[in-house]
Amino acid sequence: MSGSEIHPSSFVHPSAQIGEGCRVGPFSLVGEQVRLGAGCELISHVVLQGDTEVGEACRFFPFSAVGLEPQDLKYHGEKTRVRIGRSNQFRENCTIHAGTAGGGGITTIGDRNLFMAYSHVAHDCQVGSDTIFANAATLAGHVQVEDFAVIGAFSGVHQFCRIGSHAYVGGYSVITQDTLPYVLTVGNRARAFGINIVGLKRKSFSEETITALKNAYRLLFHSKLTTTRALEQMDREMGNVPEVVYLTSFIRSSQRGIVK
Repeated sequence: MSGSEIHPSSFVHPSAQIGEGCRVGPFSLVGEQVRLGAGCELISHVVLQGDTEVGEACRFFPFSAVGLEPQDLKYHGEKTRVRIGRSNQFRENCTIHAGTAGGGGITTIGDRNLFMAYSHVAHDCQVGSDTIFANAATLAGHVQVEDFAVIGAFSGVHQFCRIGSHAYVGGYSVITQDTLPYVLTVGNRARAFGINIVGLKRKSFSEETITALKNAYRLLFHSKLTTTRALEQMDREMGNVPEVVYLTSFIRSSQRGIVK
């Protein structure tokens, strides 16, 4: 705990590992198996429990709770984990639950993610890096969210779904199938509304790449081709564009089907 600041009203278990320069604010609880990287901050009223490892420079705002038991009736106290990367922000009342034995035993979160107030990541989810979860965005168990995805406020994602890289899920959406990368997806039940052109330009995607993705989208949804035929044509015409290759691979690997 070298160089760390722990408020007298907080409880940090003697076996917890607290990195250099961490700050544990008032009325917080840090459990026995928690490991905090250097420079983390628990502002106040934060609960970190279970086998939870947190990378450097993460911030936890009041009433966030990480590493607690999953909300799964099949869970019976088995040892499961949470692994979190660096430079993440967990805003007020955010909850991240540990995994289950049947789901792989681990919930993972990458780097530089923003989880806004009341957002929730359930057991066995895999969240990449540079994502944004708006207020009350909610993942059920076993969901995979890839890098740079955005999930809008009060949106819910069904178990075992995938959210592709650079996908944008609009607010109040209900996601029950895989959400395509680079695509704007909105609604209850959700529908695809085209390539997220504004978002891709903000991320400095080239005009050539955006045009190729728009053409791929047209083949998928605005041609008379079956999905299989559309994917084959995308391979022939745009197989040299990495983003299109990723898009076709994402579709082919889908287990739940894609939002159309």
